[in-house]
Amino acid sequence: MRIIAGTAKGVRLAPVPAGTRPLSDRAREGLFSSLGEGVRGARVLDLYAGTGAVGIEALSRGAAHATFVEREHAAVKVIRENIERAHLAAGARVMRRSARPYLEGPLEPAEVVFLDPPYATPEAELSLVLGLLASGGGLASGGWTVALTRAKKTYTPVIPVDWCLAKRLEYGDTLITLFREV
Repeated sequence: MRIIAGTAKGVRLAPVPAGTRPLSDRAREGLFSSLGEGVRGARVLDLYAGTGAVGIEALSRGAAHATFVEREHAAVKVIRENIERAHLAAGARVMRRSARPYLEGPLEPAEVVFLDPPYATPEAELSLVLGLLASGGGLASGGWTVALTRAKKTYTPVIPVDWCLAKRLEYGDTLITLFREV
């Protein structure tokens, strides 16, 4: 895995820890092409961060700040290593927490949120996380984008009523759904 574009273009990322399913380079490239300039200057939240590749890609492409939330200790170590490899530590904060408890705390609003939960995440849990994100102050007023990654053949979680489906991207067995503020 590598960073595709921006100031850290070409940086090779650390080996993926066991039990982590990172978003492929091809899928990340398509995601960021769809986001366009919406990442530049944005505050980014990378929930279920895994290797941190998506949040690091955002920083490399000009995001102002990225918060990485990941519960697995081995993955958190890899995120920190990857941030250092990309020389982007100044704009990054890494938190070893599960998504739901993180969203239940005081939040700094983000303009761009990436959610790439394990495909086995129960529907009720993911729907609760999306609801907390929508109602808990995690989304910036005045415009935001949420990118949700799921397996193509999995269920569709309950989407908050004021979210608008903006785009669906498919790469192999991966489906990325982009939502925007209504």
